[in-house]
Amino acid sequence: MPPSSAQTGSAPAKTRRRGDGQWALGYREPLNKNEENKKNDDGLNVRDRIINVYSKAGFDSIDPADLRGRFRWFGLYTQRAPGIDGGKTAVLSPEELDDRYFMMRVRIDGGRLSAAQLRAVAEISRDYARDTADITDRQNVQYHWIRVEDVPAIWEKLESVGLSTTEACGDTPRVVLGCPLAGVAEDEIIDASPQVQQVHDDHIGSPLYSNLPRKFKTSIAGCSVHCVNHEINDVAFVGVRDENGEAGYDLFVGGGLSTNPMFAARLGTFVRPDQVSEVWAGVAAVFRDYGYRRLRTRARIKFLIKEWGPEKFREVLEEEYLGYGLPDGPGPELDEGVRRDHVGVHPQRDGNYYVGFAPKVGRVTGSSLVRVAEIAEAHGSDRIRTTVDQKLVILDIDGDRTDAITADLEAEGYEVNPSVFRRQTMACTGIEFCKLAIVETKDRGAALIDELEKRLPDFDEPVSINLNGCPNSCARIQVADIGLKGQLVMDERGEQVEGYQIHLGGGMGLSPSFGKKVRGLKSTADELPDYIERVLRRFRAQKEEGETFAAWAARAEDEDLK
Repeated sequence: MPPSSAQTGSAPAKTRRRGDGQWALGYREPLNKNEENKKNDDGLNVRDRIINVYSKAGFDSIDPADLRGRFRWFGLYTQRAPGIDGGKTAVLSPEELDDRYFMMRVRIDGGRLSAAQLRAVAEISRDYARDTADITDRQNVQYHWIRVEDVPAIWEKLESVGLSTTEACGDTPRVVLGCPLAGVAEDEIIDASPQVQQVHDDHIGSPLYSNLPRKFKTSIAGCSVHCVNHEINDVAFVGVRDENGEAGYDLFVGGGLSTNPMFAARLGTFVRPDQVSEVWAGVAAVFRDYGYRRLRTRARIKFLIKEWGPEKFREVLEEEYLGYGLPDGPGPELDEGVRRDHVGVHPQRDGNYYVGFAPKVGRVTGSSLVRVAEIAEAHGSDRIRTTVDQKLVILDIDGDRTDAITADLEAEGYEVNPSVFRRQTMACTGIEFCKLAIVETKDRGAALIDELEKRLPDFDEPVSINLNGCPNSCARIQVADIGLKGQLVMDERGEQVEGYQIHLGGGMGLSPSFGKKVRGLKSTADELPDYIERVLRRFRAQKEEGETFAAWAARAEDEDLK
């Protein structure tokens, strides 16, 4: 790769207004506290201090710049202290919100785990994290109640099976998403496993990309149902075939949700498999050098794409970073209303079967994950996968054993044939552990599933329900059929209680849209089951043949949505 303008000291002819902290334009002075911390010391350097100082001297020895900054480079956040209600989330200082325990995120690139790796993940949960383990919507496993004194031992165990927490958080390249069926799906366009692995091996932990303006989320997949949701990743390589039938990737850049959601822009290029790592590095470097570092709220790559447009971004990528042009290529083939998950028992292309199953809202325990590893091995599998919908998949099951493994999984509380509500409800961490949250989510999501299964036992329309504890959309509320954004609302007695603003009709695919907000449409937490039952009954009564919930919500009268 040729040197960037930041490396040569030159600046491009076209400049943006001064003060956005773009390195490529010569603005290297830190413009906020986060940028100052990163300039003072690379986040990757905190590992040695954790091992040699903090784990030995304890929580009180941790430098605040490490505690609330660089620890994230190794997947560590302080969790929320117990007993702090949502009304104080935006009022209290970090010191007042911090507990003396940590959330720890284990990166699982491509969602790929062996039985030995899953067992190690599970035993860490059991031994060091009070048996907590959440399957996240980015294929990671997340622990709680981690003590800094235990971190070196946890790392040692993870690394002994080829896993780590390196750059699981922070202003870094986060976990690389991949289809859990890569290499086995009957209808996949390309097996992206080698490219997922190469990007990880070439770039994760590299100082070249450990100081980005903000987090950087990647997906690389050849899945025909597009299960990794390329539309909402910072960079996405999407499996396609060119006019000659050669399998490669279409390139998307600039997707993301949070408080200012944007769908990724298609650059229109065809990327060969052997080019993926280099092109990924080029996109990350454009972001590193041209990203807006002045304001954290504008530091994601989506804002650069919004201002530049995909044509200029492609031009800068090719001319300044790759040194060659990429050919034009086809876009992905998308279907309307196709479920983007891999739940149930389905054939692989090699004659075996995969079994996808659903914990409730991604919440599991280390003890139960030990059983999943044991069940997989007992039925002849050494390959377990996590999904971006907080689910799990076991590969390579002989057709004669699918009924037996289904029974074993369901005996542990994992549904292979779940209701639509269990299959399509997600929830973020929520106020139990998250310092940004305003309301509870995990237990409420699980209770909501139970209640809707009782009230609507025969409901089978693929309607997604996503609960988020704050406006940041970790649970993808804007692209859910029913997105629930946590906030404090007034109940019928005029008292402030936990509740949700409601977004309706979001989705991706052929008709991407962010869920609409109907004026005044909110629900208290207690009223939520009544509201969702009501709106789903109206949908079922009014829908036209083959109409999706999103299409109905777009045309329905506001009164029918309340």
